[in-house]
Amino acid sequence: MAKLRQALTGISGVPVTPYAADGSVDAGALHALIARLSQAGVHNLMAAGNTGEFFALSLEEIRLVHRVTIEAATTGGSLVSAAVGRSLVEAKALARDAIAAGADAIMGHHPMDPFAAPAAQARYFLELADSSSVPVIAYVRSDALSVDDFRRMAGHANIAGIKYASPNLMQLAEAIRATRDLPAVWVCGLAEGWAPAFYAMGARGFTSGLVNVFPKRSLAIHAALQENDFARARALIDGIAGFEALRTRYANGANVTVVKEALGLIGENVGPVRRPGMEALDENERASLRRIVEAVAAEAV
Repeated sequence: MAKLRQALTGISGVPVTPYAADGSVDAGALHALIARLSQAGVHNLMAAGNTGEFFALSLEEIRLVHRVTIEAATTGGSLVSAAVGRSLVEAKALARDAIAAGADAIMGHHPMDPFAAPAAQARYFLELADSSSVPVIAYVRSDALSVDDFRRMAGHANIAGIKYASPNLMQLAEAIRATRDLPAVWVCGLAEGWAPAFYAMGARGFTSGLVNVFPKRSLAIHAALQENDFARARALIDGIAGFEALRTRYANGANVTVVKEALGLIGENVGPVRRPGMEALDENERASLRRIVEAVAAEAV
């Protein structure tokens, strides 16, 4: 638990899922990607997270992604948090298999049921934590939960941290104040661009899709934030702001598309995004992405 909480104060990278020409998961390309990220020093790898297209994968494909990530991460020092979700039954089953394969932790995706009640969403995470033999990270994408719900989650003995992915900073501040006597780590779930604001509120660490392409930039941003050098962090974020802005297009439908096309621009072909994600950028978007990638690649970090 202590080791995971320490890792959560670092970068939780979310690797993409590469596909072969026939559309299947390319285990070899995934292994190479994970090995590169682990060797680069990414603290925690969230296998089959949203940037890994969790909801576009079959359950067996998720298990494959978990196994490959766990095996490849041994080449470096990264911990592996296996992402699980969908129904609670499926989440528990995926967690059991990931733990048997050697996962360091389980990350529970936010319940996506359109009829999910806020307090019941909190109980989803609590029950997942009850059933897991390794620590759990709760991935919260809604501000519908109450502060009392957050306190129950942060106080659970097997919940290492809460990955908060809502821009509602006032709620975040209130939740952090209400749980300051508890050991759970609050993590910025909205990537590099939001990390300075989250740090100012008391969160530590951040998730990253950019890390697939430019791990040095992500690590430099993290180092600046750890040193409370917000001016340096902002300057580093400015260079990738366009990258993150492109990802928000089409109601975030281009989120993974931008990462995968950027990887292609640096010579790492990982295949297209599966539906219902945006399959490809248009020519103007691709030209903008190319300019950003070339500019960041030309810099030292």
